[in-house]
Amino acid sequence: MYFHDRHDAGRQLAKALTRYRDQPDGLVLGLPRGGALVAYEVARALRLPMDLMIVRKLGAPGHAELAIGAIGEGGQSILNQDVIKSLGVTEAALRQIVAAETTEIARRVQLYRQGAPRPSLTGRTVILVDDGCATGADMRAAVLAAAAHKPKRLVVAVPVVSGPAHNLLVQSAPFAAYEVVSLAAPSPFYSVGQYYGDFHQCSDQEVLDLMIEARKEQHHD
Repeated sequence: MYFHDRHDAGRQLAKALTRYRDQPDGLVLGLPRGGALVAYEVARALRLPMDLMIVRKLGAPGHAELAIGAIGEGGQSILNQDVIKSLGVTEAALRQIVAAETTEIARRVQLYRQGAPRPSLTGRTVILVDDGCATGADMRAAVLAAAAHKPKRLVVAVPVVSGPAHNLLVQSAPFAAYEVVSLAAPSPFYSVGQYYGDFHQCSDQEVLDLMIEARKEQHHD
């Protein structure tokens, strides 16, 4: 175990990002649900505003935990063609999965933002935060979604990442001003949860409560 819980992971991760503290154009975006808790602590420590980058894993038919790809808010998607072929996932099944997750993204956008727009990313230093990366599919979709808005700099920040996911994320660089920051890349790597003492399944209410708290603190500042 490396982290007591996601809040502890966020506080530790923030120490590796201190060069971005008080960045005038800085913005922290958490990948909900779990990544929102980590991002909250990163944003607090760096004294930066926080919002969300909503992406969804595309789970294999009958094996929802096995990622065959991911899709982002703007419809940007990453597909693991090798896994799709090895499992024999049909085009029709893939379309059905994408449609279901697109609906879930829309639900979360409405629920978490309550109709408010996501802050502009254009020309800003954007830090994408999750609680960990096993395959890297979710984060790669988030990178694509963020890069489409032309930020000045894009930083991927995760407490723990698998070696293959780290390599994929580094290779996914959308432009030169891009970096991947992680605290640990253990091998062998089995799951993100094994590096946490508390890795409970976060609820929508937890994310909502954190967003309300983050907005209060930003308003106070």
